[in-house]
Amino acid sequence: MAYLVVLVLDNPDQCPDVLRAWEEVGVPGVTILESTGLARMQKGIRDDLPLVPSVWDLLGTRELHHRTLFTVLSNEEMVDRVIGATQKITGDLNTHHTGILFVVPVIRALGLERK
Repeated sequence: MAYLVVLVLDNPDQCPDVLRAWEEVGVPGVTILESTGLARMQKGIRDDLPLVPSVWDLLGTRELHHRTLFTVLSNEEMVDRVIGATQKITGDLNTHHTGILFVVPVIRALGLERK
């Protein structure tokens, strides 16, 4: 079984260090997305939004970004190494303003092992 590891990194400045740490523990590849959570958006209801707003309408020009990193790993030992390497950079992920990391079992994955 494989595991999808997703990290929503609260401080985008930590992204290069996290990527380096993941590489050092043997992560084979990482996909990185720029992302924004609802908690970072303007508080309260905006009166300038259309009746059915798009994501861009909601985000406006005052976006504050996270980095969302994800990778698929082949075993739980690697997952544990990634979690440890991550928390050496972010601090305890159970504290505010560090990030969220979750792991999802992957039933089938193709393309992980190249011939």
